[in-house]
Amino acid sequence: MKFKLPQRQTTGAVVCFSCQKIVAVDQDKCCHCGQPHPGLWGYSRPIRRLGADFGFIKIVSVGCIGLYIATLLFDLPGVRSESAFKLLAPSSYSLAIFGSTGSIPLFVWGRWWTVFSAAWLHGDLWHLGFNLAWLHYLSPMVTAGYGAGRLVSIYAFTTLTSSLLTSCVAQYWLTLPAFFQGARFSVGASGGVFGLLGALLLYGQLSGRQQIFRQALTLVVITFVLSAFVGNVDNWGHLGGLIGGYLIGWTPWFNPNQPQRLYHLGIATGALVLMAISIIASPLHGLFLQID
Repeated sequence: MKFKLPQRQTTGAVVCFSCQKIVAVDQDKCCHCGQPHPGLWGYSRPIRRLGADFGFIKIVSVGCIGLYIATLLFDLPGVRSESAFKLLAPSSYSLAIFGSTGSIPLFVWGRWWTVFSAAWLHGDLWHLGFNLAWLHYLSPMVTAGYGAGRLVSIYAFTTLTSSLLTSCVAQYWLTLPAFFQGARFSVGASGGVFGLLGALLLYGQLSGRQQIFRQALTLVVITFVLSAFVGNVDNWGHLGGLIGGYLIGWTPWFNPNQPQRLYHLGIATGALVLMAISIIASPLHGLFLQID
């Protein structure tokens, strides 16, 4: 089967990626919202075939599943299944090599890029499944409110705030009881999941869509309450993602009341490249790092 490059559309009408209204594909500026290149230079239709989120959640799903398999295969003797709720867990050594974050990777080993790579790693099969299910559930709502470009940036930014908060608490707030301490090691996309929840909270608040606000708030409360009865849950990481997702929408560039613009796609592309570099850098650097 031959690979075919996306065909550029040169005639007809397309949907402006910013205001979602019909425009001519050859228009240099949207007549409705003023967005330059509303048809994305004729590639709007091929991109939209990837989905409303421009294929981002598929990228996350494939990446997380692929890295999960890689962490299992990297240290097969270390794979463990301790209970029905902890199946096929990669070894801590394997996760550290591939980019787990936390106070030790950040402050002891100096692997600062793990604030991004850790979101693509998971501690067991259930951990992976739950996080991917949440991402598939929440991403359409975030995409509808913010646009595909800002979805990517919100996810990337909140993996950062999630990793930083839990790592800093573990490093500097040593007087907390064991249950409330931050993470010395942390993996998982749940920081980004809570980031999407935080973004939805703000979207519901600013847009006046109380149903979305109440739904997001209910999910946040239920999740934090349930986590009190489950061990090995990085609540500081969840809180860091939630705060990051809520606060980023207050910036002029991410206000959900403003339409998505072309520069949002540029920021999203940069975020994807940064996350890809962090994923590649972790095992390359980790193989030369002595981890006890």
